[in-house]
Amino acid sequence: MEDLTQGSIPKHLIKLAVPMAMGMLVHTLYLMTDLYFVGQLGDTSLAGVSAAANISMFVLALTQMLNVGTATLISHAVGRKDQNDANHLFNQSLFISQLLAIAVLAAGYLLTRPYMDNMTMDPEVKTEGAQYLYYFLPSLALQFCIVAMTAAMRGTGIVKPAMQVQMLSLLLNILLTPVLIHGWLTGYAMGTAGAGLASSLSALFSVLLLWRYFQRMEQYVSVNKVQLKPQLHTWKRLWKVGFPAGAEFFLMFTYMALVYWAIQGFGASATAGFGLGSRVMQALLLPAMAIAFALPAVAGQNYGAQQPHRVKDAFRYALIISCGLMTGLTLLCLWQPQLLLGSFSDDASVIAVSTVFLTTICFNFIPSGIIFSCSGIFQGVGNTWPSLWSSATRLVTFAVPLMWLTAQPDFYIEQVWYLSVTTVCVQSALSLFLVRRVLRPL
Repeated sequence: MEDLTQGSIPKHLIKLAVPMAMGMLVHTLYLMTDLYFVGQLGDTSLAGVSAAANISMFVLALTQMLNVGTATLISHAVGRKDQNDANHLFNQSLFISQLLAIAVLAAGYLLTRPYMDNMTMDPEVKTEGAQYLYYFLPSLALQFCIVAMTAAMRGTGIVKPAMQVQMLSLLLNILLTPVLIHGWLTGYAMGTAGAGLASSLSALFSVLLLWRYFQRMEQYVSVNKVQLKPQLHTWKRLWKVGFPAGAEFFLMFTYMALVYWAIQGFGASATAGFGLGSRVMQALLLPAMAIAFALPAVAGQNYGAQQPHRVKDAFRYALIISCGLMTGLTLLCLWQPQLLLGSFSDDASVIAVSTVFLTTICFNFIPSGIIFSCSGIFQGVGNTWPSLWSSATRLVTFAVPLMWLTAQPDFYIEQVWYLSVTTVCVQSALSLFLVRRVLRPL
């Protein structure tokens, strides 16, 4: 355990953010690795995997409920020096993760075909996406166990072991993906299904390593068979904090699904181009997201220790660091977008869509950094509802105009990107307003 209630706040934020950024980069690189090797199969395969992989946003919404609830409440318990409560929360989170993993697997296999039917009108894209998703679903289910363990570490201020496990998992995924997709060494090419299977095997590897860590090394929280017995009161505590954050990611999934729905009439190249551009965008947003993910642990421990001035300082420093990083990445996208995109596809039409998307959507980066920091402070103080209201407002202001635009005879794809930039700017202003209201009474 690391005490975050003393010492330099910027130092704590950066120390926690660096391994978190590496961990999130690993998650993104899983998808980027798939896109790189799948891109060699053609734009139809790339479009199918891009559309299918969007379901990970829905699963991320569910994992985020568990992630935020576990990390926030454990950080509060650490701040109060209540080890028994921290350990109880961890074990209850671990039990919930197993239930959710089973539910996602069952629902995923039943709904894969209907989901792909709504993502694209192209029969070949549907087939490629479904093949990928059938083998990718175990990876999504295993994320719940991974999140339960890594969230507990984050709540206690420990993030390095999780990052190391994720790096090893990424290396395994990079080795397996070309072997399974193209049949290297084996002579049996699985195509898009191989990309999904590589991710699932790598996720299983992560779970086994993390489980071994908690059994042998972690001291502040550990697996306890007695505390694994379901406690509905604790579930409600985790749900109360985690639900708004998870619902926020569900709104993000809905936003992405709306974009795929709106652009499906432009063909497989547009779907593939958006999928590629959005994955690169996610990778570029990682520094700001890492600061935002470090913020709840710092703010949470200080909130539990009743040091409100350090909570406010943590938010201010997170905001400054995030906006500075995002300014540099915005300039990079405007200067050299091709440098970021060219390795993933040799289809000129796919790259053209991705380039326009990235050079437009990069104006979202600074507002997004603000939104992430606001979300982090809401999690830190244990009140995640304002973040949900902010995201819901963004979805409404995006969805209603989008539906009107798609009905117009002169609708063109760039209008979707312009609308996205506008609504994110509105959301960032609302989030700042809500943060001021939440922090004022402290």
